[in-house]
Amino acid sequence: MKKQIAFALAVVGLFVFLSSCEQPEQKTEEKPKFITINGPDLVAPDGRKFFIQGINLGNWLNPEGYMFRFSKAGSARLIDQAFREMVGPDFTDEFWKQFKDNYISREDIQYIKSTGVNSIRIPFHYKLFTDEDYMGLTVNQDGFQRIDSLIEWCRESELYLILDMHDAPGGQTGDNIDDSYGYPWLLVSEKSQELFVDIWKRIAEHYKDEPVILGYDLLNEPIATYFKEDEAMLNSKLEPLYIKAVKAIREVDTNHIVLLGGAQWNSNFSVFTDSKFDDKLMYTCHRYWTDTLQANIQDFVDFRDSVNLPIYMGETGENTNEWISAWTRLMIKNNIGYHYWPYKKMGSPRCMVTIPTPENWQLVINFTESSRGSYSEIRKARPDQEAVKKAMLEFLENCKFSNSAKNEAYIRAMGMEP
Repeated sequence: MKKQIAFALAVVGLFVFLSSCEQPEQKTEEKPKFITINGPDLVAPDGRKFFIQGINLGNWLNPEGYMFRFSKAGSARLIDQAFREMVGPDFTDEFWKQFKDNYISREDIQYIKSTGVNSIRIPFHYKLFTDEDYMGLTVNQDGFQRIDSLIEWCRESELYLILDMHDAPGGQTGDNIDDSYGYPWLLVSEKSQELFVDIWKRIAEHYKDEPVILGYDLLNEPIATYFKEDEAMLNSKLEPLYIKAVKAIREVDTNHIVLLGGAQWNSNFSVFTDSKFDDKLMYTCHRYWTDTLQANIQDFVDFRDSVNLPIYMGETGENTNEWISAWTRLMIKNNIGYHYWPYKKMGSPRCMVTIPTPENWQLVINFTESSRGSYSEIRKARPDQEAVKKAMLEFLENCKFSNSAKNEAYIRAMGMEP
């Protein structure tokens, strides 16, 4: 009898075991980690609408002359050349290293978050991902290291990040803002386009699983308004270039949104003929120095409605507190998110925080404005070394968050709280 009971129990046990083996493994459904698109809206991982409200970290990884109060040395290349002629290559290399260390830090990101901002846009130069000379480095460029650090700070502060290629190979704009040679050579150069696509693919491969990143802003303000004779030709090449870049990105990254800017300073969206060539697209417009009227934003609204995809104001600002306040209300009313420009600036209250102007900074400005077309002119224009180096070192201290002044009225005009 005991043997029969034991046998029966063994049979039952075997049946239970086999039954459990036949049951398909229960998988828990993974919650989405990335911001997605639903018609004209962005949707956060928790299912709620996400409305972009924030700031641009201008000048940090793509120096612009006017941010240093220069008028002639307008781009990174021209600023660097002026500094090297003025104080020598070694001092300049060290200046750029400390500039990158000090200009934006964890403390800046923590403060930005404390105001209520939910996202930031980081303009960067393509040379940060090549072996070209840039900001004091060559073969050991630190683009990934700098953005990796920024991502970590944003993760700590629960901020989203848009990566913006502000300066593309060959130049996409043809003016100082893209550090180019006065023409949007990218649009007519196969070699530059190959490098452009390759850099974005490498960036996408590196960040494919990073949910802090909201999306990739492929090109800042392509094709300026100065090239009327070539404008139709240049404009016709923009969408095909975008398609080529998105295709390469999707080979390694199917998670992130790709942002497309219109021609002529991110304002002309008639260049787009196929809004559905990818299922994670949105558009980015820019507008400055206009009346805060519905008529001055209606073209963007009409385009957004025609494609039923999100559009957001990637850059705007550089204006009075009253203008900022009215423009903010206009964008919110029209469901157009915004990143104001810039977060930090020297000697101006038209930003979230102001960098104090160093003593004797006018010496630096004077050198950049002087005639330096020959070596004799460079020697003649070079200022007192002790005074000018002291001014540059003071700038490096002044640009730290702890030494900058908060512009509370401006921050409130942005819809935030200082």
